[in-house]
Amino acid sequence: MTDTIPGTEVTDERAGALYRPLGTYAALTGTFIAGFGAVLAVAEARKRLDREVGVTDIALIGIASHKLSRLVAKDEVAAFVRAPFVEVREEEGRIKEDPTGSGPRRAVGRLLTCPSCVGQWAAAGFVAGHVWAPRTTRAVAAVFAADAVSDFLHVAYRGLKDRA
Repeated sequence: MTDTIPGTEVTDERAGALYRPLGTYAALTGTFIAGFGAVLAVAEARKRLDREVGVTDIALIGIASHKLSRLVAKDEVAAFVRAPFVEVREEEGRIKEDPTGSGPRRAVGRLLTCPSCVGQWAAAGFVAGHVWAPRTTRAVAAVFAADAVSDFLHVAYRGLKDRA
């Protein structure tokens, strides 16, 4: 069985081949939808869902998801998570990680190196946590959100220091 859908291949400049693991992307998407959908369906059946999610919870989940996704997809400290799915090289003095392999390995590599992709999974995890263990989830999310605010303050400080 091939992991591409005929007519949907694209050139991967690094690999020099026509290949996108669309079948695996579909499986990952289906897993996400089924898993998150099941969490919400069970929560609704057990009357765990609030009528609405508050703006402060949305902001907290959004900032925490941003930070967690950047940590997983980009930070050196999480390289061990990405390592089985990426090829590492140096480019202009910086470390670059590109998805490698084929099928599930390549698809997971693309997922783990894409902050926006990881962000959606992280946000879903925080929302599920908010439904089932809101106090604990808020505490965990607060750590990531505070760290994200700290990151922005570091950048602002460096920018101001460089201008002085």
